[in-house]
Amino acid sequence: MIMKIAALRAPHEFEILETGIPEIGSDEVLLHVAACGVCTSELDQWEGKANINYPHYPGHEVSGTVEGVGTKVQSFQPGDKVGAWVTSRGFAEYVVVKAEYCFPAGDVPLDLALAEPLACAVNAVELADLSLADDVVIIGAGFMGNLVQKLVQLQGPRHLIVADTRPDALARAKRMGATRVVDVRTESLAEVVKEMTGGQGADASFEATGAQRPLTLLGDVTRMSGKVVIVGYHQGGMREIPLAYWNWMAFQIINAHFREISTILRGMRIGMRLLTSGRLTLDDLVTHRFPLNEINQAFLTAVEKPEGFIKSTVVMER
Repeated sequence: MIMKIAALRAPHEFEILETGIPEIGSDEVLLHVAACGVCTSELDQWEGKANINYPHYPGHEVSGTVEGVGTKVQSFQPGDKVGAWVTSRGFAEYVVVKAEYCFPAGDVPLDLALAEPLACAVNAVELADLSLADDVVIIGAGFMGNLVQKLVQLQGPRHLIVADTRPDALARAKRMGATRVVDVRTESLAEVVKEMTGGQGADASFEATGAQRPLTLLGDVTRMSGKVVIVGYHQGGMREIPLAYWNWMAFQIINAHFREISTILRGMRIGMRLLTSGRLTLDDLVTHRFPLNEINQAFLTAVEKPEGFIKSTVVMER
């Protein structure tokens, strides 16, 4: 049997190839892919800013239906719908993945069962170890910032202050339940936080942009011995922090990036339980869907971020 797969041949140049459907190992399942999200970590690859070899086969935020199972797999059977994490080749009609990297999607629409990016946000909030009635700041109201906001709200904060530069993103954060939103182009986030926290600063502050200025701003809005949580994907050059000040303030510095497989899978398990129970939804966060033959447009849209944009996904036709 033949399937289609997207290969990144050069910067800004995906090509749709036809190839054979991969064979299943004993501990693997074959997924008929329903959707694969475009991750921020893949944008540098598409733009030619990453050190990769061509052709390159990105795609790791996968959901789909089980088509076949390996001889040792007992947890799934054909027809099961799952959210999955693959290490590559996710922008394809079929992909093989270890069964332990798949989690039941229940009745969740498969284009919303994006288990892997949800795991990133789950692990960030879990590591921050928030307490009830904490004051929390989130800098960055894109897809990852929105996920963090939804999860933080489940923790019962007193104040949840969200900052960004885009009016549409701030309006969305407000609709989602933020106590206060701040356009950092026209307002001082530090002054707003100071006023709302009685001069103390936030108990925990999340940076979800991957940019220098918001990273620096974390220290201006967090109380002494509070938590600064780095969620943003920081690539492409050096970053600086005022370490002397951060040191004196005794911040708990939390790097919310994870490479341990067991940690990733734990976050996926928690995230999919929240999705399938209805405690969390992504229907308002996946805003742009593209067929496989328009994958270049999916990546361009993720780079340009037009008004109303949150997340691009590539969806497959059955």
